[in-house]
Amino acid sequence: MLISKLIRTLLPADLQAPRRPLNEILVRSGYFRLRTSVAAHGLPVPDAQLYRPLFSPWEGESAFEEIFQRVKDHTLCSRDRCYILWTTLRQALANEGDVLECGVFRGGTALLQALTMQASSPRQQRMLHLFDSFEGMPETVQGVDRFKRGDLSGTSVTRVEGLLKAFPFAEVHPGFIPATFAGLKVEKVCWAHIDVDIYQSVRDCISFIYPRLSPGGFMIFDDYGFPSCPGARRAVDESFANSAEVPICLPTGQCLVVKSPSIWVGVK
Repeated sequence: MLISKLIRTLLPADLQAPRRPLNEILVRSGYFRLRTSVAAHGLPVPDAQLYRPLFSPWEGESAFEEIFQRVKDHTLCSRDRCYILWTTLRQALANEGDVLECGVFRGGTALLQALTMQASSPRQQRMLHLFDSFEGMPETVQGVDRFKRGDLSGTSVTRVEGLLKAFPFAEVHPGFIPATFAGLKVEKVCWAHIDVDIYQSVRDCISFIYPRLSPGGFMIFDDYGFPSCPGARRAVDESFANSAEVPICLPTGQCLVVKSPSIWVGVK
């Protein structure tokens, strides 16, 4: 308990640890380029600079890079996680329904979604619904969630609305989940990003979104594999324990749930 309090005092809740610093050294040294050439036995490899050591398009694929450069200063999501959001959303837009994000923080991934939706159809007919308290965390479950009430409060409605002012189809819903879902007229959802970090909020998001998710639609859980968010993983696993859908844990730390074409009522 004493160590936990000391860590909370010294390290802010939104601190991000460096990701794979050794990889960066290997990139700069030319090791991955050499390894790629040797593995291909000298044959030309398209986008060879993106093999680190496997094909990693989030490290510089041009279409993604254009969007990522616009959002990177407004999000805690890493490149690879943003790439997962970008690719799954592009596919999901072929389905019926609106786009939802729960846990907006400073608006970077919301901007990614707005840009992706606009690129798919400049005259966007569907809505982008964005939910955040803008006051940090609500009460959390002791012994399950690491975060405490008020953590991650370094944002504002004004900041996010300013970032998204060019997108009339984006609507910000300030307040705590699930109260902000009340009265919302959303019949279908094609894609949802759940980034709320804590057990009960993840459960509440699933309860609202899953029944509205179109067959073939996606739910992306940002916090699933992170040791800082054990409650988020528990909420997903419990919710889908008796459903047709199997939560797919990704190497990025995210979790992907794809709505089964045959609607299943087992989700709690």
